[in-house]
Amino acid sequence: MDIILASGSPRRKQLLAQMGIETFRVISSDADETVEPGLSPARIVEILSARKAEAVADHAKPGGLVIAADTIVALDGAVLGKPNDGLEAFRMLSALSGRRHQVYTGVTLLRGGERRTEHEVTTVTFRELTQDDITRYIATGEPMDKAGAYGIQGYGALLVERIEGDYFNVMGLPVCRLGRMLAGMGTDCLALAAGNRGQ
Repeated sequence: MDIILASGSPRRKQLLAQMGIETFRVISSDADETVEPGLSPARIVEILSARKAEAVADHAKPGGLVIAADTIVALDGAVLGKPNDGLEAFRMLSALSGRRHQVYTGVTLLRGGERRTEHEVTTVTFRELTQDDITRYIATGEPMDKAGAYGIQGYGALLVERIEGDYFNVMGLPVCRLGRMLAGMGTDCLALAAGNRGQ
């Protein structure tokens, strides 16, 4: 089956392969990511993941499947996107220091006229950070292309004291939920993994 991942994220590519889906095409979506003000974080990621899936749908072969995802970080309901510069990254990380926040990922599966969109939320708690901690983390360069200015799969793990929920969701792809969604559309990841191992 033709599978398209509508994301250039290396983390999402890695996680999809880890799920047993080893053969897929990557077509990055250039969908507009602006949304109307006042929407909840959950609604935002669902809208944007669906928009990303629809933006690449024409590239799918007949019967092909498009997988799209969108991830945001929310603190007290306010969305923290990717920082534009080091100063903005510093402000974001300072705000997250010693506090709990939520990571939302919307996932959309699109095949022909069938579409499924869901979201996952994970609560992340940061340890108390000093200004030196934040400055040194920014100096790694890691925060600059990450929602909320950190990546849990990298040096950002040093900032995270606790998580509640799906760890992979914080990386940008809720593996368990996606697996259930794929099964609901006839693609069993464990069967694929078993078949790959038997080759």
